[in-house]
Amino acid sequence: MRDNVILWWVLTAFFALVGVVYTGWHILATPSDNFAERIEWVGTVALFFATFMGAMIAFYLDRTHKAQNGELPEDILTSDIDDGDPELGEFSPWSWWPLVLAGSAAVFVVGLAVGHFLLPIGLAIFVVAIVGWVYEYYRGNFAR
Repeated sequence: MRDNVILWWVLTAFFALVGVVYTGWHILATPSDNFAERIEWVGTVALFFATFMGAMIAFYLDRTHKAQNGELPEDILTSDIDDGDPELGEFSPWSWWPLVLAGSAAVFVVGLAVGHFLLPIGLAIFVVAIVGWVYEYYRGNFAR
């Protein structure tokens, strides 16, 4: 995780440097008496927001790394796969409900773009997909 923190701080410094160079270059290249017209606002704001976002991620990862009291097994190069936590959650590779959920999102977005009559259809498929995914292990072959 320490390497990730360093990479995010380097990326933050890169975005800050590119933002300063970009803004300065555009100010020097644009002939105008009004200073606000000489700044290209879209690129400048985007680069400095990218700097801010990179700094937030780097700060969060740094605080998380310091709070975990040592290196995780995933961060040690000499560790084996079984050194980590064996229970990572439950995964059902045979489930079709995520595909139905993605289809409902697609129908909803197409309804936003093409025709609003598709919105309730996509919402209904979404409700069925969520209920089916949640209750997948309570009925059928996989009931416990």
